[in-house]
Amino acid sequence: QVQLVESGGGLVQPGGSLRLSCAASGTIFTINRMGWYRQAPGKERELVATSINGGSTDYADSVKGRFTISRDNAKNTVYLQMNSLKPEDTAVYYCNADIASRPLLRSKTYWGQGTQVTVSS
Repeated sequence: QVQLVESGGGLVQPGGSLRLSCAASGTIFTINRMGWYRQAPGKERELVATSINGGSTDYADSVKGRFTISRDNAKNTVYLQMNSLKPEDTAVYYCNADIASRPLLRSKTYWGQGTQVTVSS
């Protein structure tokens, strides 16, 4: 079975930086897409950034120029580098991925448990 585990969340002051990591483990043949979502209290979960095989990336307008998503395919890991953090970035951040366990199987979507990011002075 496949698991996604996030790490790197915590408390940071406005203007600070933080890097989140998400490692996929288990029976994995290929990871077609990995991304990050976030959910603030009282709000719906929203897409933050996504990375597709081939190097394509996409970002929410609110984080463009501040956040960078990257992948280490050898480690089945995706990262989210967050710079110039704002209080509005406070949320639980969730990793997700579309993963095929073996050839000829269609990929499935998996979610991590979430990691808390709090931006406050």
